[in-house]
Amino acid sequence: MSGTEGSWQGQVHRIIAGLEDGRARIDRGAVRNLVNTYAVRSLDGTALRFSLPVFLPAPAGASGRGADGAAGILIEAIKAAVPVERDLGPIAGAGTEHPRHSLPNVEPVTLIASGSAIGTDLWWPNAGNRIDGDGLRLVVRGALPYPGPPTPGAVKGVAECFAALLDALDRVVRRVPGRDLAAARDLSVDQKELRRALPGMGLVAFVADGTRPARRFTDLRCHHRIAGPKEGVHIPFSCPRELDPVEVELAGSGRTVTGLGVRRREVFAVAGSNAEGKSTFLHALIAGEDDHAAGDGREGLVSVNGIARAEAGERYLAGADVSLFFSRLPPGLSGNPEAATGQGSGSLVMAHEIRTALFAAVPLLILDEDRSATNLLVPGCLQGDGVMPLATLLATRREALGETALLFAASSLDILIAQADRILVLSGHEAHAIDPREFRRRLDRHLAEMREHLARREGGGPP
Repeated sequence: MSGTEGSWQGQVHRIIAGLEDGRARIDRGAVRNLVNTYAVRSLDGTALRFSLPVFLPAPAGASGRGADGAAGILIEAIKAAVPVERDLGPIAGAGTEHPRHSLPNVEPVTLIASGSAIGTDLWWPNAGNRIDGDGLRLVVRGALPYPGPPTPGAVKGVAECFAALLDALDRVVRRVPGRDLAAARDLSVDQKELRRALPGMGLVAFVADGTRPARRFTDLRCHHRIAGPKEGVHIPFSCPRELDPVEVELAGSGRTVTGLGVRRREVFAVAGSNAEGKSTFLHALIAGEDDHAAGDGREGLVSVNGIARAEAGERYLAGADVSLFFSRLPPGLSGNPEAATGQGSGSLVMAHEIRTALFAAVPLLILDEDRSATNLLVPGCLQGDGVMPLATLLATRREALGETALLFAASSLDILIAQADRILVLSGHEAHAIDPREFRRRLDRHLAEMREHLARREGGGPP
């Protein structure tokens, strides 16, 4: 502490020592100096930025299984109260010259649990913001207008602001209805237990009827996994009966819901024209690894953990296995198809990513036409005999998928769609289905028409 004696950081531990007796108090066991416990002057010198580990008694209905859902409800209640509870103003940097620097503290979040490193600057349930057997533990951050050097008077003023902040936190937390907390816990349990049960049901994902996968992005929630629900027109998902809807009973709430079950080892196509929500649907399936609060729109969509994506993108390959698709390497690469080294094209990189996912026996592999090397997915008349596209692989060596389910979005890859076991069609952002046999008949007629068209051109007739 000797290097900080004359600074605000040197005073913060003296300040919090006086905040340990109320209902809301400093969580002494969680104090981590300069990590979650600090008071430092901002770089521009206009604000005193702070972080405090706080402990509050957990309200009735908040503790137990699914407590992260209840923690999420309480955190969002605090954010919503900031504009009306003056003493909560420091969380939003009220009165500072640049309150936007505190916006991550009050940005709404509907994510309550995720194994991915997203939204780490936002305030939502995690290891530091949780409910355990003792109570509610929060890491509360914010900013005060810079009060000048830590004179006794300034220190007293900051201590009073912190004390008022803790009291306001307690008031807000105690106002949250117990029924809301219990419902949030049940929803968390619903998702966790269903995710655990999916493999035993022969499924890798479940999309409940009523799911609203489209997202609204903000500057702070610019990734689909943490983005909030779309505003305005938002068509809910409804599983077409042709796709054999499944019914599941939810362990937390006891509700029974129906929806689409994506099956283990199947090839599932999400087809449709441009801008119909195909990529959004894929994003939602990936986000099904997370747990969401009520109102997110994806709280009824649950996927197993371990989903992989394969995408095109040029990069250097070092001993990459592309042998599933390439029987010989193109010029410029060294090694062999089982261990290729050199600058990889989009198709080589994607081939390696697919092979890696299948070797790891991931439960679900996702491909999106928009982010793919299409020459690796469907054959072309100019394609060399050293390449086996995915559509050909599925037609001749389906066992290469092993235990992995393959789900892809496509608009123009008819040859690949024809290999799907089931086909979901998005039209007008609504879910429909087409029987794969009917799709193949349509494709056959389409190709026959193209042959006739080309024959007329070859014979000099009108196109």
